[in-house]
Amino acid sequence: MTLSSLGLDVDPAVDASVTATMAAVEEALRANVASADPLVAEAARHLADAGGKRFRPLLVALGAQFGNPEAADIVAAANVVELTHLATLYHDDVMDEAPVRRGAPSANSRWGNSVAILVGDYLFACASDIAASLGPEAVRLQARTFSRLVHGQIAETVGARGMDPIEHYLHVITEKTASLIATSARFGGLFSGAAPEMVEALAGYGETIGIAFQLSDDLLDITSESVQSGKTPGTDLREGVPTLPVLYALADDDNADASAVRLREILATGPITDDDLHAEALALLRESAAMKRARETVRNYAEEARAQLAPLPAGEAKRAMEALCDYIADRTS
Repeated sequence: MTLSSLGLDVDPAVDASVTATMAAVEEALRANVASADPLVAEAARHLADAGGKRFRPLLVALGAQFGNPEAADIVAAANVVELTHLATLYHDDVMDEAPVRRGAPSANSRWGNSVAILVGDYLFACASDIAASLGPEAVRLQARTFSRLVHGQIAETVGARGMDPIEHYLHVITEKTASLIATSARFGGLFSGAAPEMVEALAGYGETIGIAFQLSDDLLDITSESVQSGKTPGTDLREGVPTLPVLYALADDDNADASAVRLREILATGPITDDDLHAEALALLRESAAMKRARETVRNYAEEARAQLAPLPAGEAKRAMEALCDYIADRTS
């Protein structure tokens, strides 16, 4: 993922700088997952080679625009966050029993759960090793972020436990997804030498845009007609994963509209494995008030992220980050 690949109208110099950083990150990523053991090397490369959005390194590269974007530690910092992210995917696929990831067989379906878990651990170790080369602050930040990731995963696994389902869902994605995106933006500012107040603003922006990013991904699972979301449309519905539009629809008890009532009836059954019911639920959800409300929620978070950029100096770098807010707000419209 680069700014130009997203179709953002940004300054050519900023775009070129970010693109160059992303290319260097990609090259380093392959080297950083290497292992003397051929099986470990192949399994560790599996998801890295499959591609992905690289949204977290992109936030590092953008954050670095507020200091020296060519600073020596930027690429290493971006590798820390991407390797941490990749490691969580190996573990997620085991817990979800996912057969496919990024259009390829998942590591657990190819090598088994034990190997997938251990390769995820290996990637965490690789990320930690790189963080150590960046100094104690990087190690501390990665450890605290990892703690939040784990807490988010546990919260998702055990369920709401009396918490409002919508609040619980937003808490999970804040911890499980947005926390690492916040650290990504923070790393960009920190290791480019940006001023402390800029680093804090970048971290706040990263956390809020991270929530918007995950919410928009969840909406794409419903709205896309292709593989835009990285998986077959309606996968979450089929697996019974309650994303924000579904939670809004289930909570809309006062809506007596026939389509809303029918949608609640179907969603209340849990995983929708019947093809006809799945198609009906998907069609109803796409046209529902719940989907409209979910889109508004994404836009609200994107606008909140924009507001958190206020302490940053005006210029092309800030405009690029504002353009990213617009992109995330608009991608599910």
